[in-house]
Amino acid sequence: MSATPQIAPIESAIRGALTEQLSPLHLEVINESYMHNVPKGSETHFKVLVVSDKFDELSLIKVYFAIF
Repeated sequence: MSATPQIAPIESAIRGALTEQLSPLHLEVINESYMHNVPKGSETHFKVLVVSDKFDELSLIKVYFAIF
């Protein structure tokens, strides 16, 4: 019996949106929900690392607002 991979819709949406908007050179989306008091399989807490040419020559505050 083979296990089917669990679909993570929120993680997929985060990856899709960041990829579309920032064309990242490097992207990590890490679900850290297991470290919090949430039901197993939750998608509530993420760590994201994005490297993108779109951040070149922007101050940190402008990078923040470019994302949000």
